[in-house]
Amino acid sequence: MSSDPPVGGTESLARAWRAAAHAAVCDVIAPWAHGTVVRATRYPSYFDFNLVRVETPVGIGVQELAAFADEALAGLAHRRMDFDLVEDADARRAGFEALGWNAMRLLWLRHEGAAPAASGAEVVEVPYEAVQDLRVVWMREEGQPATPGYFEQAREVALLRGARVFAALEDDVPVAFAQLERHGAGAEITQVFVNADRRAAGRGTAMTCAAIAAAGDVRDLWIVADDGDRAKDLYARLGFRPAWLSMQLTRLP
Repeated sequence: MSSDPPVGGTESLARAWRAAAHAAVCDVIAPWAHGTVVRATRYPSYFDFNLVRVETPVGIGVQELAAFADEALAGLAHRRMDFDLVEDADARRAGFEALGWNAMRLLWLRHEGAAPAASGAEVVEVPYEAVQDLRVVWMREEGQPATPGYFEQAREVALLRGARVFAALEDDVPVAFAQLERHGAGAEITQVFVNADRRAAGRGTAMTCAAIAAAGDVRDLWIVADDGDRAKDLYARLGFRPAWLSMQLTRLP
């Protein structure tokens, strides 16, 4: 089921947050006819910072767009195009999928209310490396290959953005975690994950609430969810409201 329409005015804030993240990490930011190509040559395995942004309506077809991505992202193992206008992506989704691309509708949410107090799992702040095993499990569940160097590159970017990590422990072993990153007057909860055999016990709520509390009084607090996943319902209960619906198209290595 599709999400409610974004709240007026917040879509531009979400786009600006995404652009600021790219500007802080990417060393190549080049305009093209329908948007921007961004690349982080230091982090070639990190998909989120090596992609083609499609920011305006496009009148060209799937084959031409895919060919442009091949040219713009030459030398990388993956291809990715992020469509700001989800209707443009929807019209081409089947064509991209026929070429082996994966599609995901991304719901950007902005926090606009106080989160309820978390109950159940106790949450503690831990070093970035403490939840590495959970990151590996998460990527396997998502069916995303960890290209060579990905985890090292992701760590460097996260620490560059002041990442803080929170975890629920059992026998001193993390079974769930959340990651918060900050930039300027804003912050984003970039990751929330609970091990499969520890779900449905309030740990996802506890992780998200801990990250919200750690963000403090930032001007904007963001989280991004798969629009087809139930996690967005959890985030809605914790005070997040829809701001922007985009689509991510990826051809994995």
